[in-house]
Amino acid sequence: MHILFVCTGNLCRSPVAERLTASWARKALGAKAAALDISSAGTAARADEPMDPKSAAALRGLGGDPDGFRSRVLTSDMAEKADLVLTATGRQRRLVLEMAPRVLRRTFTLREAADLLAEVDLDGLRSLSPTARTRELALRLDARRGHRRVSREDDILDPIGHRQAVHHETAKAIATALRPLAHVLFRGERLDGAETMDGGIAAGF
Repeated sequence: MHILFVCTGNLCRSPVAERLTASWARKALGAKAAALDISSAGTAARADEPMDPKSAAALRGLGGDPDGFRSRVLTSDMAEKADLVLTATGRQRRLVLEMAPRVLRRTFTLREAADLLAEVDLDGLRSLSPTARTRELALRLDARRGHRRVSREDDILDPIGHRQAVHHETAKAIATALRPLAHVLFRGERLDGAETMDGGIAAGF
């Protein structure tokens, strides 16, 4: 399983998504999570920089670990090797596809993918390996894409340069969209409706 998260500077949004996903993978899969490739990059990043301190604090508040993170510049090779590419905004999705057109069917904004997930039949996913499950889920999400209108509401805005509260709200928005997707990717089943987003994000996966 190779999941790639993309934002602009790879300092706030995509690192939060990467490290939250990695944390949830460890909780769901234990030692098997070490075999997964969960990464992030930025369309206009400077390489080898740490997370923004305010986003790092927001990530810690949700149970993720920012330690050791270093930013990366997005390349076409990164996108082409990923089984699923999730971007923070529609513009970033377009930039990924300009760079790597062949990844169209497996590239979504994070909120787009989360919204499409509600319409996807998950039958048979649980029996697949994590890699096969990710690839199949991407295809099923793509198959439903024509039934949904793209909106500016899909974008998760960049908190860089803003106060701590904005970073916390952005991290929470990422976690809210990401958690049901992670549940399907790591457990092969839909998130129980009783497990509310606000009640479950910080408490654990």
